[in-house]
Amino acid sequence: MDEIRRRLGPFGVWIAPDTLLRTPVPVQRAQFARIEGLGYGSLWSGEPPAVSSAGGREAFSQHGLMLAATERLVVGTGIANIGMRDPVAMRGGAATLAEAYPGRFILGLGGQSGERPLKRLREYLDAMDAATSILPEVDYPRVLAALGPKAHELAGERADGVHPFLQPLEHTALARKALRPGALLVPHQILTLDTDPDRARGRLRAMLSAGGGAMAESPYTRHYRRLGYGDDDLGGDRSDRFVDAVLAWGDEAAVADRLRAHLAAGADHVLLHPFAPDLPAAVDQLERLAPRLTG
Repeated sequence: MDEIRRRLGPFGVWIAPDTLLRTPVPVQRAQFARIEGLGYGSLWSGEPPAVSSAGGREAFSQHGLMLAATERLVVGTGIANIGMRDPVAMRGGAATLAEAYPGRFILGLGGQSGERPLKRLREYLDAMDAATSILPEVDYPRVLAALGPKAHELAGERADGVHPFLQPLEHTALARKALRPGALLVPHQILTLDTDPDRARGRLRAMLSAGGGAMAESPYTRHYRRLGYGDDDLGGDRSDRFVDAVLAWGDEAAVADRLRAHLAAGADHVLLHPFAPDLPAAVDQLERLAPRLTG
């Protein structure tokens, strides 16, 4: 764990799965190497829901490509969906990448849904840990996509930390207090280097509205209510108050200040997720921020 912390440093990168699905592999390789050259400590992505029906790049193949295209970056799944593969396959895929790239892989798990999702996740972890394997034993950190107190409690029992997605700054402080000492706290921060408030906020509103407004009934919305956001914040187009809490926007100085505020609130490592039309454009924003973050 100490080696992983050293490699991570304060800031890493999270790239949207849909962006990677649209990006040819040679372009991915070049941009991943570029991210590493900018001084960021990690590279993460999720697992697109379409992978189950449209044959996209599932998490371990995509993250294996990230590892192969770089020399030092820590690579994390944010997250590998427990609904996409059985526990034995999850354990085998993670162990293979961790063995091939020592000290450079973190398994982020989540994606539970339906009734009693934490019970399902606990049972999944039980099955992973009980599975027999002919693969060599290899250590790698395991983090959970945890939001609320019960999820943090499970992470304290069964994982090395948490990877919260699309959360305001106050969640980072609450998560730090809820986690056991030494647990990894790796929040995701969506951002845009745009100083026009209407245009910047519009990007997040469009993202949240995609899919017919399903966010209104999601576990995320229920969690935002626990944080004090009400109907005026979460209904319709979402309030400026809510959007500004979730999205970091503005010039390089303003966005860098928000990112460093997560560290001050207790984060170990903060993941930058730039809004961008394609992967090279996302890395362009990372390049603009790098002098303020990775020097």
